Amino acid sequence: MGHYLTHFFPNFVFMTFPKNLTAKLEIRMQNNALRKLSFRNNLIDFSSNDYLGLSQSENIFDETHQFILDRNYKKNGATGSRLLSGNHKLYQETEDFIAKFHQSEAALIFNSGYDANVGFFSAVPQKGDLILYDELCHASIRDGVQLSNAKAYKFNHNDPEDLEKLILRNPNTIIYIVTESVFSMDGDCPNLEELVSVSSKHNCYLVVDEAHALGVFGSSGEGFVQMLGLQDHVFARIMTFGKGLGCHGAAILGSVELKDYLVNFARSFIYTTGLSPHSVATILIAYQHLKKDSASILKLRENIVFFNQQKNLLSLKSLFVRSKSAIQSAIIPGNEKVKSIANQLQEKGFDVKAILSPTVPEGQERLRFCLHSYNSQEEISAVMHCIYSLL
Repeated sequence: MGHYLTHFFPNFVFMTFPKNLTAKLEIRMQNNALRKLSFRNNLIDFSSNDYLGLSQSENIFDETHQFILDRNYKKNGATGSRLLSGNHKLYQETEDFIAKFHQSEAALIFNSGYDANVGFFSAVPQKGDLILYDELCHASIRDGVQLSNAKAYKFNHNDPEDLEKLILRNPNTIIYIVTESVFSMDGDCPNLEELVSVSSKHNCYLVVDEAHALGVFGSSGEGFVQMLGLQDHVFARIMTFGKGLGCHGAAILGSVELKDYLVNFARSFIYTTGLSPHSVATILIAYQHLKKDSASILKLRENIVFFNQQKNLLSLKSLFVRSKSAIQSAIIPGNEKVKSIANQLQEKGFDVKAILSPTVPEGQERLRFCLHSYNSQEEISAVMHCIYSLL
């Protein structure tokens, strides 16, 4: 190829990769933090976010296919953005189902949780407004906040008192309070009742990312907010479908006015091709299964309780972040050390991933366990005994 180019284009110069980018990659390698893509393996799954195993459901796969055939939605793609040619009646049907399921006035589907967060935070808070977000909020929230014209400050993790101090310093300001119902790296939950109280007291707008709560909390997996009956006190909820629902996409829940506003001003919604009919149908069918399949949700909760019991039995409780969710994190400082332990667990047949800095702060490197309804108690006990022996 090089000979071909130089023969026909004698002045052609091969581009070298920018030196400053090469330097950044080299720093990652030196810190033992270089990310690489890998394929799914046949190890016992303690790493995926497929908490209920819905991504593997043959019933959902078959029902979605039949649904598409019955409704004559035989198209491979959306053909454009939803404001041009990419909208279809299935979107409305699915959004209506989601809104009813989550006891919300309206729902608006986005292509991913990242798109939903970037779209919301870049469009809704205005210049002169203030965003106060938990210091451990997900990167997608932070990226959206950076695109906003509003000022933003972080408050100490799960600390309503620190939050209220920041509110009192900014009187007569429209304020958006942002948190997650389950934090993706620690797996812990905020005191939502207290956050609702602070929000109501100071007339703030509370926004809750429920990405890791859908399918995990609530009698039908509705999420943490609904489990506590607080849905009428939250301005917006972001529900992500790539975890507990086992498919792809996300939705923002809120008022009809919020939905209309996002359709008009959220750039990640306006300027992107919509999801294919098949993707939207998968979301609808998965939600229908979530509504009627309580057995998997109960099994997941049993596994979470059992995992926490194993921590106590093996005197490992101090190693782990306190969590009652499907995410359980063991803090093992140092990229090299935590990678070594993760590799040894994988050699023993357990797919446990190491979370390295800079994804988490230096000194907070960890093993991140994701629990599922399809994990057996024997598997949980075995992986915990492996951790005990390695440490």
